[in-house]
Amino acid sequence: MRHIDVHKLADDARFNRFHGLVLFWCALIIVFDGYDLAVAGIALPSIMKDMGVDATRAGLMVSSALFGMMIGAIFLGTIADRIGRRKAIAICIALFSVFTAAAGFTSNPELFSVTRFLAGLGIGGVMPNVVAQMTEFSPKRIRTTMVTLMFSGYAVGGMLAAVLGKGLIETHGWQSVFIAAGLPVVLIPLIVKSLPESMPFLIKSGRIEELRRTVSKLEPGYQPHADDRFELPAGDKADDAPIRHLFQEGRGISTLMFWIAFFMCLFMVYALSSWLAKLMADAGHSLGSALTFVLVLNFGAVIGAVSGGWLADRFHIKYVLIFFFALAAVSISMLGHPVPIGVLYFLVGMAGATTIGTQILAYAYVGQFYPMAVRSTGIGWASGVGRSGAILAPIVIGTLVGMRLPLQQNFMAIAVPALIALIAIALVNHARSASANDQSRNAGIPSAASVGARPTALRR
Repeated sequence: MRHIDVHKLADDARFNRFHGLVLFWCALIIVFDGYDLAVAGIALPSIMKDMGVDATRAGLMVSSALFGMMIGAIFLGTIADRIGRRKAIAICIALFSVFTAAAGFTSNPELFSVTRFLAGLGIGGVMPNVVAQMTEFSPKRIRTTMVTLMFSGYAVGGMLAAVLGKGLIETHGWQSVFIAAGLPVVLIPLIVKSLPESMPFLIKSGRIEELRRTVSKLEPGYQPHADDRFELPAGDKADDAPIRHLFQEGRGISTLMFWIAFFMCLFMVYALSSWLAKLMADAGHSLGSALTFVLVLNFGAVIGAVSGGWLADRFHIKYVLIFFFALAAVSISMLGHPVPIGVLYFLVGMAGATTIGTQILAYAYVGQFYPMAVRSTGIGWASGVGRSGAILAPIVIGTLVGMRLPLQQNFMAIAVPALIALIAIALVNHARSASANDQSRNAGIPSAASVGARPTALRR
């Protein structure tokens, strides 16, 4: 009988067509997710005019999706470790596609808010699942790069919403950009068929033949045998109480630190996304120039995510995050000072790279920190807690803007959370992470080329 550690098999696999397909589908899902999240902001001026609501009411309408995202990230991230990741992803796509489209058929603020809340459940819930999916099936040496490349789809989705919005809203009204978001529903059967199921879930469910097919695609050098026994390290084995694993084996303090870091980082992301254009306009820039700053912010996010992933695959991801948060504190605090326009664009791009880009990198770190069987749960709870920062940011910064404080103080209020996030990540105990445990046992675990011997590291 051959005993095979599927975790190490995935770590050591060489990039092939299977990995490329997982990356393609996960990135495409994130593009859809990014579109659905951005579309409300694109259409907001038209919605306000059509429904006759003021800015305060409009802000609450948009925030309803953020409340849904917080609940969806926790609930649908956790439930995926029980019902299977493919099923959870399909539920999320159906939620954000159907209810974003449904928002296009509403005619009053209350019904619009309800549909956006329900869409938010899917928008927030799909995130931890695709991160866990990409992390599980990526070769270890390029894992962070693949996760951050996948997450760049958010910026693509936001740009797609802006491009389509300009044409569709002018000719067919604001409803059209919401209705268009329903199209991904038709792809759900193909996505479910194309994506592999989580390996710990297959082992737990006894679906060994499906697991053999998945492993054969993951590592083409593997030849199935009838007596193969697939196993996981003890920390990667799933059970019916995944939440408690976030605080076991010395991970409790680190889990809380991740929650703090996510809260602070998402606070910065949504503070800048919501108020950058307004703050720049108040600083004397034209409305067109102020909107250009928002584009630069998102362009910087893509650069930050990709470069951060590249750095994290070559250096320690924890220290890359600390460095990025330090850059965020400096670049954001400098935005409130008079500098040449070229320098200002550079600082805005740097702010995007080290807030939105850093948030993407933080998802990658959390995905690597927790064992495979509770990865969706860990990411879901960090994302869900962090969403409370996203909800508070527009309100807090809006209050400060209303107080007519000096521009420097507004940007300083956005920069301070970067320092708190830096301290939180510094306090994460990486020695308790799943990736650190992998390194400690790798010497005794066979690769795909030598799967005949029992891996001694599986004996705990």
